[in-house]
Amino acid sequence: MRVGELSRRSGVSVASIKYYLREGLLPAGERTGPNQAAYGDDHLRRLRMIRALIDVGGLSVVATRDVLAAVDDPELPLFVALGRASGTTTAPEPSTDQDEAWEAAERALAAEVDARGWQVSDQNPAWATAVGVLATYARLGDEDLAGQLGLYMTTMEEVAEQEVAAVVDRGDRARTVEGVVVGTVLGDTLLGAVRRLAQQHQSLKLLGETPTHPRG
Repeated sequence: MRVGELSRRSGVSVASIKYYLREGLLPAGERTGPNQAAYGDDHLRRLRMIRALIDVGGLSVVATRDVLAAVDDPELPLFVALGRASGTTTAPEPSTDQDEAWEAAERALAAEVDARGWQVSDQNPAWATAVGVLATYARLGDEDLAGQLGLYMTTMEEVAEQEVAAVVDRGDRARTVEGVVVGTVLGDTLLGAVRRLAQQHQSLKLLGETPTHPRG
């Protein structure tokens, strides 16, 4: 297909497609003339993935390029691909002050990790983010929220078990890596959205109120 048809089928403007080509996010098409190229279904799939990562996952073009590089690298181990995706989606820690609150938060996180036998690295960007959040809770004197760490870890372990099993079972390595990195990016967005829906439900339930604009 020509670039015009690729644009029509994907819903992405020709200008954006050309931009993604220049930035290396979208592989070049097969040259059919001096100023023409043909594109296939693989380009259409990649283009939809790019838009998902940027529009839904909220990644920058640079971060998207890094994630897609993990998808394209046939030698990249799966756990490294997962780390690559995690590194692009993990927010920076709320505070980098290595004070008593930080040290206590790191001990608390390490204790929970060790108790569960998790094999994780403290070099994972998510580690510093988690410690930073816990330290911030402590500085604010909000121990109730900090006490939810165990609940979060238990819940997320169950979620992660299902997520990883789902993509590993795909069999094809390329689709597995794609599922790992894209699922990590989009899964973060989905988990946040579902959590907010659940919080609204529980808040109204406990307060005995009804939503202002009920669904349906």
